Amino acid sequence: MAKAEIAPVEASHISELKNRIGKSSRVSKRLKIYAYNMITLGIFLLAWAIIQNTTTSSYFPTIGGVEKAAVELATKGDIQGFSLIQHAWASSLRVLSGFGLALVMGVTLGLLMGLYPSIYENSKVIIEPVRFIPPIAWIPMAMVLLRGFTRYVFIIWVGAFFPIFISVLTSIPRVETILKDSVKVYGGSRWDILKKIVIPSVTPEILAGARIGLGDSWMCIVAAEMIGGEPVGVGRLILKYADLLNMNAVVVGMILVGVIGLACNEVVLQIERRLFRWRSQITL
Repeated sequence: MAKAEIAPVEASHISELKNRIGKSSRVSKRLKIYAYNMITLGIFLLAWAIIQNTTTSSYFPTIGGVEKAAVELATKGDIQGFSLIQHAWASSLRVLSGFGLALVMGVTLGLLMGLYPSIYENSKVIIEPVRFIPPIAWIPMAMVLLRGFTRYVFIIWVGAFFPIFISVLTSIPRVETILKDSVKVYGGSRWDILKKIVIPSVTPEILAGARIGLGDSWMCIVAAEMIGGEPVGVGRLILKYADLLNMNAVVVGMILVGVIGLACNEVVLQIERRLFRWRSQITL
């Protein structure tokens, strides 16, 4: 009896030890990644400092000048009194609204046309030419025909929709037919095939398309805000100080876009990691 009781206790201790080792290795890996990123940032700043000390242009942004401009914009606001937080919030709200609409429509239409290819084949005479029109080309029309918030949402939707749509559309044919046939054998309906086979199979492609669409969204919003006439937005902030030839403040706006974009990308990556823990990463 004593030996029988000891065995489960030893097994639990071994399992707990493995969990601790696994957690410590993950923490160590994250610290290593953080350290390498800090080294990369340091190399970038060193290169920037070398260039700023060798250039003769008085307009070249300097590290100290950018830092000073960032503090002033954060505490006092821009030339019209709008703070960095107001600019960041306005742009983020526009991006998330347009991107959210593009994500819903891109996934829905991608699934529909992927599962029923005849719909895509009979409508690609419109879809494909429109896909190759740059989102920025739509800005003048959006500024004339739309007003306020909707014009920005439309431009972002155009930029984010097609990467998501194409990712879903092209992933449908790669779904394993044997999985679909297995569901049919056990009496599953079309809804069961869609819910249990198709959607889980294409979800990685949805997230990949979402990451691309999110990057395109930020490129579109900066361009749209420069032309849109609204006083608030990161794109407008950059344009205000570009007109004043204040490159330090311009770089602050650029860095703000990059930091927000990095945060958005990390959110999508965390979702992907949690959903697909079972996938192994191939490295060389």
